Amino acid sequence: MPVDHVAQLTLNRPGKRNAIDMPLRVRLAEALESTMADSAVRVVVLTGNGGTFCSGGDISTMRRQPAEEARPRAQAAQRVISAIWSGPKPVIAAVEGFAFGAGISLAIACDRVVTASNATFNPAFTSVGLAGDMGIFASLPARVGVAVARQLMLLPRRLSGVEAFDMGLADCVAEPGQALARALADAAVMAAAPPLALAGVKAMFTGWPVDLREVLRREVVLQEQLFDTDDVAEGIAAFGQRRAPVFRGR
Repeated sequence: MPVDHVAQLTLNRPGKRNAIDMPLRVRLAEALESTMADSAVRVVVLTGNGGTFCSGGDISTMRRQPAEEARPRAQAAQRVISAIWSGPKPVIAAVEGFAFGAGISLAIACDRVVTASNATFNPAFTSVGLAGDMGIFASLPARVGVAVARQLMLLPRRLSGVEAFDMGLADCVAEPGQALARALADAAVMAAAPPLALAGVKAMFTGWPVDLREVLRREVVLQEQLFDTDDVAEGIAAFGQRRAPVFRGR
């Protein structure tokens, strides 16, 4: 039984700065689904090992691929977000280090985001020719508004934890190295609240003001289309060669 009814899930690929590959997507989804079904758990805290939250999708595992191959990858990512959104337990993200690309999507899909002041957020999907997934086209505008979200996606930039908080991407700022401790403290407070009421609060906010399932479906279609492009191949190659990518829109 988790201590104090709080379950901690930790992304554990520190050598890759917790970049999300296919096995991690599956394991994280399974862990979230299992935790959501565990009556002993009332709150979930999601964090990363090695001093960073998540550096995004693992680019070393990416390649140009047709839609039928890209679809399972995108759907596995969406399964993680579906588990967070549809589960009855609040999920708190504790962000240290990087939250880039899919990492920022994962963090802001949670019900509460606690960030270290020196953490770095960046929705850097376009750097490898992609547009974004893991619910970011619902969670980002819900947090910062459509206009700001559009600009962040069109002109990605690095944001400190303090800037993320000021913008609404994060809900609380902690001292460097203290994000997890603060998230666990917040989780303890939530765990002392009535579980059914917490589940009701979460359910009332889920899906407002858009149908999140439709967002997920559309994101999968977009990812399918983008993975089979020269720009994705170029972005992945440029990353491996440590040079600036040259995108040609094909």
